[in-house]
Amino acid sequence: MELTLQKRQLCDIQGRLFELALKSGLDCPCFIEAFMNSRAAAALDDVYDRLQWAGEEYILEELDDEEGGLKKVGRTYPREVMYWTGYIYRYWHYYTGECSREIYQTADAETMNDCWLGFHTLDVEMAIDDLKEIAKQKYGKQ
Repeated sequence: MELTLQKRQLCDIQGRLFELALKSGLDCPCFIEAFMNSRAAAALDDVYDRLQWAGEEYILEELDDEEGGLKKVGRTYPREVMYWTGYIYRYWHYYTGECSREIYQTADAETMNDCWLGFHTLDVEMAIDDLKEIAKQKYGKQ
């Protein structure tokens, strides 16, 4: 599957958003869960939404407002894991059509952190297929 430039840019923005959460001192698993279940993520899932043209700083502010304050400190993941997770989640939406909330139910923050080492060098679609297969074996999900 070949993504348009706009879709590839949105994958990159979401990857940078996840990096920014780490840099901002947020609890990584809590941020990821909050984002993937948020109105902000749903707006990025939309065919077109103004939030898609906003930078990662603005999106983080929107999410912080929506959540009434994101959890500071706690568990952190390496920068590479955060970028990869954000990028993969956005690409996953374009690849399968699943919404962010469904994607998170299939592969939560802990799964992404655990799988990064073995999966980050794989082709993006292969990594997504493997993550879906893990969920199927673990939870009996399709």
